[in-house]
Amino acid sequence: MYFFTCINCKEKQKTCIRISIDVPTVYRRSHEMNKLTQLYQIWKNMGTRYLVFRAKYEWRRRTGKLKKTFPVHADTLRFASLDDWRTSSTTHFFFEGRDAVLLPREITPALKERADRVLAGEILFFSHQWKKVKDWHTHPVSGYVYDKTLHWSAIADIDPVAGDIKYVWEKARFSFVLDVVRYDYHSGENHGEWIVTQILSWIQDNPLNQGPHYRCSQETSLRIMNWMFALHFYKYSNCLTEERWQLIHNAIYRQLEHVFDNIEFSRIAVRNNHAISECLALYLGGLLFPFYPASKKWKVLGKRWLQEEITYQVYTDGTYLQFSMNYHRVALQLMSWAIRLSELNKEELSEGVYSRARKSLHFLHACQEQTTGQLPNYGNNDGAWFFPLSDTAFRDYRPLLNTASLILDKKNLYPQSGSWLEDAAWYGFDVRRRERATAATIEKNTTELFKRGGYFVHQDALSLTMMRCGAYKDRPGQADNMHLDIWIKGENILRDAGSYLYNTDEQTIRYFAGTRGHNTVMLGDHDQMLKGPRFIWWYWTKWKEADFKEDEEKIIWKGTIPVFMQLGGNIQHVRKVTKWKKELAWEIEDELINKPSALPMIQRWHPSEVAHASLIWTCKDLDGNVVSATSEEGWYSSFYGTKEKIKDIAFTTVGNKLFTRIEWKA
Repeated sequence: MYFFTCINCKEKQKTCIRISIDVPTVYRRSHEMNKLTQLYQIWKNMGTRYLVFRAKYEWRRRTGKLKKTFPVHADTLRFASLDDWRTSSTTHFFFEGRDAVLLPREITPALKERADRVLAGEILFFSHQWKKVKDWHTHPVSGYVYDKTLHWSAIADIDPVAGDIKYVWEKARFSFVLDVVRYDYHSGENHGEWIVTQILSWIQDNPLNQGPHYRCSQETSLRIMNWMFALHFYKYSNCLTEERWQLIHNAIYRQLEHVFDNIEFSRIAVRNNHAISECLALYLGGLLFPFYPASKKWKVLGKRWLQEEITYQVYTDGTYLQFSMNYHRVALQLMSWAIRLSELNKEELSEGVYSRARKSLHFLHACQEQTTGQLPNYGNNDGAWFFPLSDTAFRDYRPLLNTASLILDKKNLYPQSGSWLEDAAWYGFDVRRRERATAATIEKNTTELFKRGGYFVHQDALSLTMMRCGAYKDRPGQADNMHLDIWIKGENILRDAGSYLYNTDEQTIRYFAGTRGHNTVMLGDHDQMLKGPRFIWWYWTKWKEADFKEDEEKIIWKGTIPVFMQLGGNIQHVRKVTKWKKELAWEIEDELINKPSALPMIQRWHPSEVAHASLIWTCKDLDGNVVSATSEEGWYSSFYGTKEKIKDIAFTTVGNKLFTRIEWKA
């Protein structure tokens, strides 16, 4: 029997569902936990609804009943004709045809390079690495070839021989078509034939419900949405014929059927940005293609579920249940699609959706370093950027945040013109007269505590300070509580190590996802929580205390959380951070209450190269003795799938307190 973790949310006496776990695997890996303790952790974090669903799902998979729900053969359907779609005015996309985009035409070197590489058969993996892609099923790194005749339910997500399945999924999302669409708009060329051929190639090589590309319903949903984008851009192009139109819509319809029939998995077993993507795809499929037999059902239920997921997943203070800046951006982009397209089609979404979107925008903007547009590389980051629609870099959040501001409040978020404005044009906004753009006021000195999510953020003219102190109602992705992120003059001087890969060796995963990869405190070699398999952590932090006070000279933030609960003893981490206003200086006081005397307390830091040359460190222990810094080999991953060697800094004491002062000398 396999069991799976989630969390039992006591709010309003409802059970909320989360993560999947293979308990026998956890027994083998988590030697510190006996079976009884482990089962208690499962019960504590999971809830009955999830257990019942996963047990039933696993039974269906093992008995073959899941295969019957997702057959590999289906009748060919006949939909409304291509001419009917072209002349119909009952539905509206962001634009209707290539001439409807309201954007100055300009071919930038960056855009031309991206389009040329895509047309030559390369794909930009995880918004950073270009790789030649052989076909739809060959892993570009391991060389493993997935069996396209194998039912999707028999394909493993994690396979040490195959490698990270995300590498095979990346091209099949079809985000690459957006580079060609953008190039065709700006250049006046027409590569519609090439794009339609790519879509037909995928349909031909991926039989229904077989192979790796049916394994994840979110990937299916993203593929459908990018096909929608391409179809509307080339709406009046000769590359679309009646025969091709019917083939493509048969494929879209059957994929949406798959998403609908498997939606409980995302809404119960996963419940994160996957669920938002899938509910949105169902809603848009029913909204934009009303000629589908199931369109009304998908539209009504997709919309209802979408609203439920957004209001559940985005907390009341605008923070996000995945505790990840990049996944929060993913969620906001999906919300932007939902709100904009619903309004263009005279639909109404709930006030809760608008409220969560506005608060998300506020939170992400508050955490943004204003000169670069970047945010801390905090939380899981797999390079997800589903709909890249400008030349801006992956880590630059300005395109989406500015577009979201236009959608929600009809105003630009940034005062200056920039390449990020193109993003808004693809959502149907007129940016041809950039001088008319009005921007929201940017506060240069702000201090905020996002209490529900547990984020403290301070920003002034020269620096940004972000601190996390959170309690978990929803599954944590990393053991990164009390992480401190500091930026000075656009440089992330004290940073998060990143994510690197989700499918790699256990030691590497533990470095990046564990406490070691963050600017916080370890107890010996122990993480704040106990690592389970894949994304699972045991002994979640269930309570916290966090607040701050401010005067003319300084800001003092203080937080307390329970940590290292796997060791027993009611150990608590108290961190106090003082930021001086008239100088670039921070004082950090860390204390471990009820610390075991046999284990050393280690304060870990991940400075950038600039920080190594420009920071002055002073550290003392409880008795006032100077503690010398030790340098250790570490890693930094700014993009998924890449890492570079760096030098970490650590301060160690046998006591339970460390006082560290950091000053910028440049």
